[in-house]
Amino acid sequence: MAALGTPLAERVIGEVVVKILTAGSTIVAFTLALASGPSAAAQTAAMQAPATPSAAPSQTPSAGAAEQPAQAVFRSGASFVAVNVTVTDGTRFVTGLASDDFAVYEDGVQQQVQFFESASVPVDLIILLDTSASMTDKMSVVHEAATGFLKALRTGDRGAIVAFNDGVDVLQDLTSDRAALEGAIRRTHARGSTALHNALYVSMNQFGRSPHRAGELRRQTIAVLSDGEDTSSLLPFDDVLAMARKSGINIYTIGLQNQYASARAESGRRYFSQSDYSMKSLAQETGGLAFFPQAVHELKGIYASIAEDLSNQYSLGYAPTNGRPDGRFRRIIVRVSAHPEFRPRARMGYTADSNRTVASTLDQR
Repeated sequence: MAALGTPLAERVIGEVVVKILTAGSTIVAFTLALASGPSAAAQTAAMQAPATPSAAPSQTPSAGAAEQPAQAVFRSGASFVAVNVTVTDGTRFVTGLASDDFAVYEDGVQQQVQFFESASVPVDLIILLDTSASMTDKMSVVHEAATGFLKALRTGDRGAIVAFNDGVDVLQDLTSDRAALEGAIRRTHARGSTALHNALYVSMNQFGRSPHRAGELRRQTIAVLSDGEDTSSLLPFDDVLAMARKSGINIYTIGLQNQYASARAESGRRYFSQSDYSMKSLAQETGGLAFFPQAVHELKGIYASIAEDLSNQYSLGYAPTNGRPDGRFRRIIVRVSAHPEFRPRARMGYTADSNRTVASTLDQR
């Protein structure tokens, strides 16, 4: 039997808890306390959210880039780190880059890029919707915006729908059936309080461990919408951030501003809450983007921006030169060598965990 506190014990506990939590589809919030180990030390994240690229035509620095294969597959017995990268010139997306254009550093040591794909990597898109009572007058607009977001799914992509209030409900598991996904979104209704941390933790734990076909690389993305402070989670934000660093999932956050934040914005006074900080930090740490719309009617455009961002990602992979599974955080920096003016955005690093694949988007089983 694995000793308590070891990575193996934490993995076993996490898997058992997820099975218990997902029984009957509805997830009981208080059981989540079993899954959380000691809270990770709080990491200070930059407060400035990355700028959202405009929909202007993409910039292509290298014409005639090699055409990519229809399906991206990497097979290896080694540990592998997958990094999704979006590159802009400050205004537009930069397309047409090749593997040799990128330099990837882990803790200051350059790594050899062994996998590169710029178009055909399939996406697992998990949509998290806040269905707490404060969303009552917004649900019809949310339904239309979220179902419109599903149009971004391509052949081979999959989606999942998770609703949360004081509990967490996986309404639709990963599927390519768009009608089933749309039906799950339209079944949501508002009630109760907000358990944002619980919803994020459970989603990363469940979908970050989803079985994939052997050796297939999939980009995993969470798009989470919430309109206020977390009022009923048992898990602290540090545990959510620690899980995000292990999972390798890109997280896009949408913090719909409440009436008090909107009033302050109109008066020129900046309103910054703990929820805003958490949403910005989570997006920045995982290579996503954070949005803070003042009105619910902005959601359609925001979901379109996320879809465009995903469609312009590069997928890179490397076997780390430091292969020690010591549970430490490894800082990742990505650069475009010949174009220092370009701005690559990727997750800030990962936790080297011996019993959880350092890139959950790669399944070697």
